[in-house]
Amino acid sequence: MANSLSISGVNAGYGSVRVLENISVSVSHAETVALLGTNGNGKSTLIKCVMGMLKPSSGSIVAEIDGEKHNLVGRTTEDIVDLGIALVPEGRRLFPRLSVEENLLLGAFRKTARAAIGRNLDFSYEAFPRLRERRRQLAGSMSGGEQQMLALARALMSAPRILLIDEPSVGLAPILVSRTIDKIKELKEKFELTVLMAEQNFNQAVRIADRGYVIVHGQIAFEGHDANELNNNELVRKFYLGL
Repeated sequence: MANSLSISGVNAGYGSVRVLENISVSVSHAETVALLGTNGNGKSTLIKCVMGMLKPSSGSIVAEIDGEKHNLVGRTTEDIVDLGIALVPEGRRLFPRLSVEENLLLGAFRKTARAAIGRNLDFSYEAFPRLRERRRQLAGSMSGGEQQMLALARALMSAPRILLIDEPSVGLAPILVSRTIDKIKELKEKFELTVLMAEQNFNQAVRIADRGYVIVHGQIAFEGHDANELNNNELVRKFYLGL
């Protein structure tokens, strides 16, 4: 059944500081959409609005989960996760003094996921064999790449329909960035996930994105309907490709 996300006319900020202005973004079923922009342009703020961590001052955010539409504005983050929307946050935000497996089990908090903990744990270890090897290791003692694997797997433990990923490349060496992006594509295809990925590494993001948006100063400056449109846009070429 269909799982999609529709953000329309969203305005949001912090106190008197407006960060997002009339943002409209859509992600269709089983699609990967890249939200591209350099630091400070509002990508993470939009992710927070979707997850109920920040309430927009106006606009609508509607998620379709298994064919049923849900208005997300005004819902708590717990309610949104319970619907089947998971976030891989910027900086990973793991529990460093808990083991790999303990971090994974915490990802299975929502009721639907609790009934399938064993199966989802097997899926996570199948997708990330290194985590099985390190399942008793403290999360804080792992490398940056391993921690990103764990953050992705923890999100999978909630059995999501829609996956939000905020800056997966931050703090990783180039080779690890490439591997992480490839793994996101693999997981999306295997679990038929609907993915919104906020990322400033343009070249890596467009490798797996079906299409994307460029956000500049809290506004959508360009919508590319495929990777080719993104690559050939003058704004993108100037700010991301140095051409």
